[in-house]
Amino acid sequence: MNIQDYSKAWQVAFSFLFCSWGCASRQIYYSVAEESDAGTVVGNVAQDLGLDQTAISKRRLHVASEGNSRFFSIDQKNGALIILERIDRESLCGSASSCVLRLELVAENPLELFSLEIQILDINDNAPTFPVANQIIKIIEQGSSPGTHIPLETAHDPDLGVNRVAQYRLNKNPYFSLSVTNQKDGNLFPKLVLEKILDREEKKEHILTLTAIDGGENPQSGTSQITVLIFDINDNAPVFDQSIYKISILENLSLKTLILYLNATDLDEGINGEIEYSFHHNTLEAAKKVFSLNAQTGEILNKGIVDFEVANVYELSVRAIDKGIPELEGRCIVQIEVVDVNDNAPEIKFTPKVNEVPESAPVGTVVGFITVKDRDSGKNGEVKLETSPDLPFKCQPISNYYTLVTSGPLDREKVSQYTITLIASDLGSPSLSSQATIIINIADVNDNSPTFPQFAYNVLISENNEPGRLLCTVSAGDPDERDNAKLIYSLAESHIDGSPVSSFVYINSDTGNIYAQRSFDYEQFQVLQITARVEDFGTPKLFSNVSVFIFIQDTNDNYPSILYPENSGEAFAQETIPRSVSAGYLVSKVSAVDLDSGHNAWLTYSLVQSGSPALFHISEYTGEVRTLRGLQETDNTEYRLVISVSDHGEPLLSSTVSLIVNIMENMVQESPKTPEFFANSKSTSDITLYLIVSLVAISLVSLVTFIILIVKCLRKDQYNSSCEFCFSSNSYSHSYADQYKPTLYLNTDGTLKYMEVRMAPPETQGPCYPACFPSTAIHDLSFQRNGNFSHHNDLLNETKSLSESNCVMTPNQVR
Repeated sequence: MNIQDYSKAWQVAFSFLFCSWGCASRQIYYSVAEESDAGTVVGNVAQDLGLDQTAISKRRLHVASEGNSRFFSIDQKNGALIILERIDRESLCGSASSCVLRLELVAENPLELFSLEIQILDINDNAPTFPVANQIIKIIEQGSSPGTHIPLETAHDPDLGVNRVAQYRLNKNPYFSLSVTNQKDGNLFPKLVLEKILDREEKKEHILTLTAIDGGENPQSGTSQITVLIFDINDNAPVFDQSIYKISILENLSLKTLILYLNATDLDEGINGEIEYSFHHNTLEAAKKVFSLNAQTGEILNKGIVDFEVANVYELSVRAIDKGIPELEGRCIVQIEVVDVNDNAPEIKFTPKVNEVPESAPVGTVVGFITVKDRDSGKNGEVKLETSPDLPFKCQPISNYYTLVTSGPLDREKVSQYTITLIASDLGSPSLSSQATIIINIADVNDNSPTFPQFAYNVLISENNEPGRLLCTVSAGDPDERDNAKLIYSLAESHIDGSPVSSFVYINSDTGNIYAQRSFDYEQFQVLQITARVEDFGTPKLFSNVSVFIFIQDTNDNYPSILYPENSGEAFAQETIPRSVSAGYLVSKVSAVDLDSGHNAWLTYSLVQSGSPALFHISEYTGEVRTLRGLQETDNTEYRLVISVSDHGEPLLSSTVSLIVNIMENMVQESPKTPEFFANSKSTSDITLYLIVSLVAISLVSLVTFIILIVKCLRKDQYNSSCEFCFSSNSYSHSYADQYKPTLYLNTDGTLKYMEVRMAPPETQGPCYPACFPSTAIHDLSFQRNGNFSHHNDLLNETKSLSESNCVMTPNQVR
């Protein structure tokens, strides 16, 4: 097996070993050769993670955007890890023996993090190069015996393993041969071997060609010319105390700290024994940037920062050269081991799972992942993590990560944003810590119903309003946000007097303004009760209702309506009274109603026009038309009274009615009697007797009734002084007998025509309440020849009902 086949077999075995271990521990290892073309498949990550082919794009498997992510990408079709751009192992890892790139893979829905390590395999893409194109070697004639080894400059190849320098070749010549030794670190060290004594006089200069060949597939080579100059004797080279120096230093040393004092001696004297120190070309540039060497004293100082996390070991190749002719030199190796100190605070990285956490999230919901790293090693790199106390969040360790989960209920209306402080502390001495602040926003869910600030709304509006008038505004609040707090107003479906509520009022769905759809009439509705509804736009939708009471206030928009007497067309109502009536005679009673209420329906009566200003008057509140005095022969036989009925509204409204009062003479010509009347009638004397007996009985019953009522009122007056009489006590004794005056009216033949029993009203009369007297009425009996009995009976019945409804006892006249 040649070197190339061995390299391939080693790469396959290395890749298989790492992949198998990664799959078992959920940490995947791959290997890929450097300089691979873009699009080269490194490995199928989805398959190694056990992800279903259909779930690759759904879970959005991708490389986390940090570190070396620019070199790789995940194919969303098959889950393969592919190379995006050229990878140069030497530029990434330098001369390190192992070049491993660490990636983090993120899978969403649900969120998972995976560690991925990719070993970058070296290929033979670099040819060996020598630090100097022409090496000059000075040798004193006769100063070196055959077999003397002269160190040569080594070629540098940044490749590793079989790809680094594998052999050196020297062109054939009789004076020199090549000896190659293998150092501990695996590098080859060429030496020029003197085969026979040199004679300057024979040949003072030898030109040799040193070729370095690497061991990779398609080997590459580099050459350096060696010029050997023959000088006279300087036969002692400087010698160091030790060929290898091993020391340990702490990282983060102060600048210009003395690391080591080198000492080399030269047995020669004079100029041949003066020594200068310098770094050999084999010393890496990184080491030369950190350490300096004093050419005269051999002191090694640190001129740069020593950082364990950058490099934990340095190797310096130092040479001591004398000033003789030719110059002779001695070499030594200084190995510096850097000891770690706790100089790096932990690093905290938070990877959120979601941008916002819904307030309805149950306890244990994963909010995100926390990665804590410490660049130190050992105890200095072990970290513990703490979170802010008294918050509904906690950290749970999982493998090399932490998950931030909810530990209590969330309520956005109370706290909409949480600020979580993560504190990471290492176990070094002294301990170092760092903290990171995480802002967790709580997403709103529709968990609050809209609410009105009051239980009900009361609205006052006068009737006869204009349609479209603003009645009131209902306004609700919702502590949620966005669509969950966006509100729409409406009216709950209902009916008022058989009509939908929408025909009465309208509500603006955006502002909550309630407008009248029509003009309201107090006489039809006094109170309208509607239900306003508010609903949010959340899912599910939430709503609330509130009652709105619209109280319609009365306005004076109805004229008094006269019930009696009523005018029909051009005919006026008429009343007939005998000329023999005395003062206070009830001529008629005007009855009126008003559809309004309150003062708007409080009616008063007045005479606008009468035949004689001193003959009739009307009660202001009862509407009773009475005579002011007895009629005389000189009075007219007909009077026209114009009566006005007015309310107390603003403005005042009134109605008028005309009443014709006919005066009937005491003696009226009797109409002929029918045969049936005379056949069934008794004698005139018998009728007169019956009438007299009836009059006496009615008088006695009335007298006893009034005496009983007076006694009851006097007894009650001891406990309640609110009882009032319908007549004054000082006028009762002498006027009672005059109140009931029978008047007989005879025909021309001397027979009884009719009898009138009249109760005269007192001059002053107060209101009488039901607590004092029961509501009674004596029917108005009128036996007249013109046949108006039924008309007067209806009038008195209507008067009785109105009087009872007003709780007013009116004097009654029996004719």
